[in-house]
Amino acid sequence: MSFYRNAVWFVKGLQEYTKSGYEAAAKQFNTGDLDVNLGGRSFVITGANSGIGKATAHEIAKRGGIVHLVCRNKERADEAKEEIVEHSKNQNVHVHIVDMSSARQVWEFAESFSKSNSIHVLINNAGCMVNQKELTEEGVEKNFATNTLGTFILTTALIPALKQAQDPRVITVSSGGMLVQKMKVDDLQSEKGTFDGTMAYAQNKRQQVILTERWASQHKEIHFSSMHPGWADTPAVQLSMPDFHAKMKNKLRTEAMGADTVVWLAVSAVASKQPSGLFFQDRMAVPTHLPLASSRSSSADEEKLQAILEQLAHKFKP
Repeated sequence: MSFYRNAVWFVKGLQEYTKSGYEAAAKQFNTGDLDVNLGGRSFVITGANSGIGKATAHEIAKRGGIVHLVCRNKERADEAKEEIVEHSKNQNVHVHIVDMSSARQVWEFAESFSKSNSIHVLINNAGCMVNQKELTEEGVEKNFATNTLGTFILTTALIPALKQAQDPRVITVSSGGMLVQKMKVDDLQSEKGTFDGTMAYAQNKRQQVILTERWASQHKEIHFSSMHPGWADTPAVQLSMPDFHAKMKNKLRTEAMGADTVVWLAVSAVASKQPSGLFFQDRMAVPTHLPLASSRSSSADEEKLQAILEQLAHKFKP
């Protein structure tokens, strides 16, 4: 079954996830969707100093939004801020230094941020694909800590503040790679068998999609969505998947192409009229499972995922 999933997914990817796939989809876009003034609206973007996160921040700053860059590396974050301010002429760009793989740091940031700032839109973009098994200082597998637990803590900690805002939204940057995975709720930290960083990442991305669906059903006041940016030429792809990058680099999307649907979900009026909890690709809601792929989890397993994350989050809460 995994061979079938991988084969179907790769053929789909060559057709849809590449630069040519974006260009074909973009013919159907309504360019007016992004003609908005974001003055007074506050956006928190994780992993915003490079790649899709930085491209998203650029587009939001250009439209007058208040942009909060949540980054791990201060030097690179400050460089990104300087570049965004210079290009957008928007001074309302702020840097927050947080390691998203540290549950305690994420908690501390969310709690301090909520006290002194408003938030209208949270964009969960930060992610990592560590190919060798690595544990954080808190003893959590690094991919899961960053992609799933960090995203879970930040989102749940900011939900009360989001509910105070007008038209609140949460967008989580997932990946089409999750289509090849059925969630393994009894092995969330990839402890069984031989460790495979690419598969651990895809598992995390499946977990994010499930969480988005659950949050949407539990918090009706907020519009939740997840999305696949396509195969984009970002520093993260170059670093984590060098062989894939070398073979595919002429077919990969630009960072701006990868960010387009994130921006559309975050700012357009039409996006907020879509049902909450869906998974998007190129401004369209798309299925979260391949045909005949047997990748669906039971509702009990999805409930168990959230319960495990709540326990872990509580364990690391300061």
